[in-house]
Amino acid sequence: MSSHREAPQISKDPVADSTDLYAFVSPDNPETVTIIANYIPLQPPASGPNFHEFGDDVLYAINIDNNGDGIADISYLFRFTTDIGNVNTFLYNTGPIQSITDSHFNRRQTYSVTKYERGLPKVVGSDIPCPPCNIGPLSTPNYGNLAGAAITTLSSGELVFAGQRAEGFYVDLGAIFDLGDLRPFEQLHNTFGLNVPELAKPAPGLNATKAVNVHTIALQIPKTALTSDGSNPTVVGARSSSIGVWTTASRQAVRMVAANRGAGQDTGPWVQVSRLANPLVNEVLIPMGLKDYWNSVGPSGDKQFAIHYARPELGDLLPLLYPSAFPNLNALNGKGTARADLEAILLTGIPAGIIPGFQNYLGPTQADTLKLNMAVAPSSSPNNLGLLGGDLAGFPNGRRVFDDVVTIELRAIAGVTYALVDKSYTPDQAAGEVTDGLTSSATDTTAMGTANYLSRFPYLGTPYAGFDVPSDDSPAMASTY
Repeated sequence: MSSHREAPQISKDPVADSTDLYAFVSPDNPETVTIIANYIPLQPPASGPNFHEFGDDVLYAINIDNNGDGIADISYLFRFTTDIGNVNTFLYNTGPIQSITDSHFNRRQTYSVTKYERGLPKVVGSDIPCPPCNIGPLSTPNYGNLAGAAITTLSSGELVFAGQRAEGFYVDLGAIFDLGDLRPFEQLHNTFGLNVPELAKPAPGLNATKAVNVHTIALQIPKTALTSDGSNPTVVGARSSSIGVWTTASRQAVRMVAANRGAGQDTGPWVQVSRLANPLVNEVLIPMGLKDYWNSVGPSGDKQFAIHYARPELGDLLPLLYPSAFPNLNALNGKGTARADLEAILLTGIPAGIIPGFQNYLGPTQADTLKLNMAVAPSSSPNNLGLLGGDLAGFPNGRRVFDDVVTIELRAIAGVTYALVDKSYTPDQAAGEVTDGLTSSATDTTAMGTANYLSRFPYLGTPYAGFDVPSDDSPAMASTY
C-alpha cells in the first residue's frame, strides 16, 4: 500500500512500479546514508518457472535534491541486462546455484550504474551481478552468501546492491480498503445501516504484505557526497544538513511488437511512468483522476497538487467513517483550514521551532521528496513511530525500513500534528491512538526462521523462498533490526 498498485496505469506494469522508498543514516556506518528503492510489489515467493526480475526495458533512478528546488542535483540511473545461458531448457537454474557466477544459474541479470552530478554523467559501475531469486534449499542453498556476493563498491565509492529481498512494509490492506476499516477500532465504524457482525468488537490487524518479496535497489553513500558543498553534515539546525530523495521508473515512448515472435523493441525518449518519495501519497492522497499524471511529473511541480496534501480526502472521511471518534477533527474540517502541518511534513520539510532540536526544512518549494536531516544520528533505542514516538531519526525524518508509516500518517491526518502549528487546537483522543493494528513484528513469519530486517546493508531481510511459503498465518516474531 505504501505505493503498491497505486495508480491505474502502473498497476498494470509491476516491473516499473516503485513500491517503497527508504532513506536513513546508516546505523552500522553513520558517516553514510542508505537509500533503498523497491519495485515489483507483492511477489509470491513460489513464482517459477519465470521468477521475478528487473526490467531490461525500464530505466530506474534514485534522485537527490540538496538545495531545495525539487530538481535532482544527484541522480543514480540503473539499467539491467538479462542473459540466458541455455535457451533450450525451461529451467531458471539447471542445478544448485552455489555462486552468482555458477553455470547452473541459467537466467542472470547484470546492471550498470550511471551517476549524474551537476548534469554530467559518469558510468560508475558496469556488469554488476544480481543474485538469483530465492527458490529453495536445492536450487539456492546458502542464499545469504549469494546475496552477500552481490554487494559491490562503485568506482565513486558507494556500496550498491540490486536483487530480491523480503518485503519490509506492513499494512492491513484488506481492511483499510474495505471503506477505511481499522480493525482495532472497527466497533466504532459507520455500518451504513448494514448488519455487519464482523465489526462488533475490536480485532488485531492482518498484514497483507506478509511473506511476499520485492526487488530492491540499495545504495550506501558517504554523507559528504550528498551535501552541496561536500561538507560533513553535523549541525542539525543547518539547512545544508538536509536532502530530499525520490525514486522514479521510466519507459521509452514507443514499443513495437514483432508479429509471430511476441518480442518487443523499444525506442524514443524516456518517459517517467512511476515515482515515489513520501509513503502513501499517490495511494491515498492523490485523487483517481490525477494518479497517472502525478506519476509522470517531477516533484518540482507539486505545487499543483498541494491542496490534496493540505486538505486530504481521508481527513474528511475519518469523522464520517467513525462518527463518535473525531469531533475536533470534524470541526477543523468544517473551517476549510489548509493543513500547514501536512504541507510541512510532506512537501517542504519541517521548519525549525516546531519540534525542539529538529528540522529538515529544504525551503519554500513544495516538492514531494523524502526529507532527511543527515546530522541526526541513528537512534540507540529506535521507536517505529519515528518523530511521533520521540525518535528524531525516524519518519518523517527520512524513513527506516521498520518505521510504522501507516500509523504515523493516519495519526497526522487525524490531527495529532496540527497541534504543533496551532497551539489552540486539541487533537481528539482517537487521533493519538488510531492505527491499522500492526507493528514491524508483523512482517516476520515464524515458519521462515529469520527476521525480516538486517542490522547491516542492505537492511531488508533474506527473501522468502518458494519452497518455504507458509500455508497458514503463523505467529509473528519480534524484529531484530
